[in-house]
Amino acid sequence: MWRTIFFVVSISMSAISIPKIYSENPELFQTLIGLAIGSSETPEKSNSSNRHVVKNTQPRSSNPLAGRRVRLDMDERGHFVSDFKLNGRRITALVDTGATLVAINASTARRIGINLVASDYKFPVNTANGQVLAAAAYIDEIQIGRINVSRVQTAILPDKALGNTLLGMSFLKRLGRFEVENRTLILEQ
Repeated sequence: MWRTIFFVVSISMSAISIPKIYSENPELFQTLIGLAIGSSETPEKSNSSNRHVVKNTQPRSSNPLAGRRVRLDMDERGHFVSDFKLNGRRITALVDTGATLVAINASTARRIGINLVASDYKFPVNTANGQVLAAAAYIDEIQIGRINVSRVQTAILPDKALGNTLLGMSFLKRLGRFEVENRTLILEQ
């Protein structure tokens, strides 16, 4: 039980601190991405195309959805934001390669059919607004375009602690690959 609590707290703290790390030191951020997916190398960089590649180290499955690809353009703030379907409900989310888990707030959890009680919020996490208690759950299905990933681990925070939905590595590592090339994020299943 303590191992699970430690795991969820560590993941939640990482998800919350990543934007600060990225803004202060983008090179460190890229190194952390490599470490998060189990690679001993930093993501590849090609000076000619401003390209960053992060490949999934897991073998590809015989999934009938294999080979599906989605492209997301970077917004004016340098983020990749798009509409996804979480359990069939349209949710605007920010793709966050520095977050270990998908992170949603309590309102979004209710909207997509995850019903929690007060006692589910038992994992302390530190946020920019102070320490809060988070819950752990799974999202049955996350979809964007023709990409469809099932049973994705997520952290649920109170509304006051998290205003946006963050799609972290618990979603991204289930893809065949993802890469950023010339202000475009390419997701491939």
